[in-house]
Amino acid sequence: MSRNGDERNEMPDPEVVPMAERRRFTAGEKLRILEEAEACTGPGEIGALLRREGIYSSYLSRWRQARDRGQLTALGSQQRGPKAALDAALVREVPRLRRENERLQARLEQAEAIIEVQKKLSQLLGPSREGNESEERR
Repeated sequence: MSRNGDERNEMPDPEVVPMAERRRFTAGEKLRILEEAEACTGPGEIGALLRREGIYSSYLSRWRQARDRGQLTALGSQQRGPKAALDAALVREVPRLRRENERLQARLEQAEAIIEVQKKLSQLLGPSREGNESEERR
């Protein structure tokens, strides 16, 4: 009986076994490992690389496919979060550029109209007398 009583009075072990956390690789790490894998030429070198990095061979094939689609390079330099400073500057600049574009379009239309009038006037008047006289002297 005392034995059962001792067991009831014993406290359970408070130590918590840590849960394994999934390892995450950055795009740079994936590219580095892929480069190392492609540099492996001897037998067993890729296996040694996989053991050293603690990854499966299926990771390499998935990462190669992602790299070939351009997904690994696209992820390289992006940072999360809002890019307020850049966006605010662009938002202020867009209306100014639209006004300038409209002003330049109006000037272009005016210049094209002047050129059309000059062409028609030139066709109506024909070649000038001075141009003909200088050609006759030659």
